[in-house]
Amino acid sequence: MPRETSVLEATDAPADRPTESLDVADLGPPEPLRRTLELLADLSDETVLVQRNDRVPRFLFPKLDDRGYAYETVETDDGVVTAIWAADGDGTAEGDR
Repeated sequence: MPRETSVLEATDAPADRPTESLDVADLGPPEPLRRTLELLADLSDETVLVQRNDRVPRFLFPKLDDRGYAYETVETDDGVVTAIWAADGDGTAEGDR
């Protein structure tokens, strides 16, 4: 998987925030969704969560929208990386799909 920083640079995720990584690529449904939402609940709003997966987490996106998160997904040769961060309160919590 490419370096985390190079993948994040390909997104609109805030570059000045700390990051936390979560690799769920080897987990079957619904574990990636559950673990991602649980970790997000424990993280500071200033932290960008970088989820590594083997597929685009389509079922996660509506849940992120409901919770006010912004997100963007980058597909690489090695899998899928989704950056998730607290939206800035401007009402735009939808990411690239």
